[in-house]
Amino acid sequence: MLCAPAATAHATPQPEGELRHPRLVVTIVIDQFGSDLFNQYRPVFTGGLRRLADEGVVYANGYQTHGMTETCPGHSTVLTGVHPNRTGIAANDWLDRATGEEIYCLAAPENRLADGGQGENGPVGPDNLRASGFGDWLKAASPGSRVFAVSGKDRGAINLAGSHADGTFWWADGFGFTTYLRPGEEAADRLRPVSALNATLQARMETRPALWEPMSGRCAALAGDWPIGDGVLHSTVPPQRLVVDTSPVLDELTVEAAIALLRDQGLGRGSATDLLGVSLSGTDRIAHRYGSQGPEMCQQLLRMDAALGRLVEALSEVPETLVVLTADHGGSDFAERLEARGYPEAGRMDPGVMARLNAAVRDRFHLGFDALKADGSNIYVMGDDGTVPDQLRREVASAVAGMLRVEPGVIDAFTIDELLATPSAARNIHPDLLGLRERIALSTSPVRSADVIFALEPGMTPFPGAAGGYVAGHGTPWDYDRRVPIVFWTRGQTGQERTLPVRTVDIAPTLAHAAGLAAPPDLDGRCLGLAPLARPCAGEGAGTDR
Repeated sequence: MLCAPAATAHATPQPEGELRHPRLVVTIVIDQFGSDLFNQYRPVFTGGLRRLADEGVVYANGYQTHGMTETCPGHSTVLTGVHPNRTGIAANDWLDRATGEEIYCLAAPENRLADGGQGENGPVGPDNLRASGFGDWLKAASPGSRVFAVSGKDRGAINLAGSHADGTFWWADGFGFTTYLRPGEEAADRLRPVSALNATLQARMETRPALWEPMSGRCAALAGDWPIGDGVLHSTVPPQRLVVDTSPVLDELTVEAAIALLRDQGLGRGSATDLLGVSLSGTDRIAHRYGSQGPEMCQQLLRMDAALGRLVEALSEVPETLVVLTADHGGSDFAERLEARGYPEAGRMDPGVMARLNAAVRDRFHLGFDALKADGSNIYVMGDDGTVPDQLRREVASAVAGMLRVEPGVIDAFTIDELLATPSAARNIHPDLLGLRERIALSTSPVRSADVIFALEPGMTPFPGAAGGYVAGHGTPWDYDRRVPIVFWTRGQTGQERTLPVRTVDIAPTLAHAAGLAAPPDLDGRCLGLAPLARPCAGEGAGTDR
């Protein structure tokens, strides 16, 4: 049951004697911060994560319900209230079937970047999002509401900010915090909210500050050398790769920017509810490069906790602030360390699978070209020019799915047609009980999803692994990638633990209810009852979590 069905979001009157609506909603998304890491480090947090966990309403068993657990899809669920099959953000990237070219999830070719470069992903913007979000609902209901988002990654900020934000910023090395420019927009205008901060940061970075602190304590005990591929990962601090985007500094800078926006823009000080989105990217970047169980991650999490302590303290200055913290997905450690620590199922996918599949398809269908292109657990059927007749594409996809099902390490494979035909499980209130096909179907979007999507057995990864490059990943339909913490906090509340599973798509309708907005009527998520943090959801007890 939804909080308050309506065709469009609109403000509702404040009933006399009831709690006021929050003046500021802060949404914090920690990239690749699954429930496993949250629970593992929760006893040693002393900063913002400790305060949020001790004083907040804590759902330790939150879920990204869908199966293809990547950054862009995960972020897209948090403030839209719908799954990736409806946000249109099926993956971080997909292939254009007409050309064979890779398309970034938030590509916007008509835009420019304010820093004058191309960035990591070229021109970007919210154009590919097919669902509106909480920030859009706020702006529609009260144009005086201000919406800002900041992140280490463009996809972290843009997904949280939505399409009508006052400012959407992410880190660009050598520049500071940048943003996208629509046609006709000027960089100076769009960067004004962060221009003073950028000047400060540029001066600081010119002094080449240390990115890592000396290794000590519990983190030092995690050091070691690990053979990966043809090399050895020296798991130590400081690591061999010294750049901002794979260091704890990335999140510290993001939090600094969030506090600057909070204060400089007077967020939460006006008559309408404001939104501040904060996406912390460092945990994901560090986990990919160094794994999740070494000294690198240990220092990252402790420093991120300290940085969030500064943010929560700043938020305490703003009355009637509602904070929600979650993650876009979880993750696992690299296979070699997992295996050595008692998880023999851990391993890496055979890198020769695609060559075998292409050879089999060429032979069976009498093709003069390799028709399969792979991206992680996604396989596309296309010719050299990107095109394959639709009937042939369907036949090849069906054959490839059958071949994959008997491959060692593969647990199942599905064609896009099978997934699109899967009955929707969007309103299932127990995400842990969804079947494999249902999970992946919630990630599947027409046109944008691959022709074949397969799932490896738990513990297996499609990453080949290379010391000095990516050693670990995520993206599977298993709970170590799907299960994430969800924490709601406001100053002065009493902490509460809630163990039953809820979903990230439940966050947006919950925030809408707290802010006095009527959420769109067709959301996948449902309002969570947070009283006394906010008024109970309408009809609490039927379609809500008590």
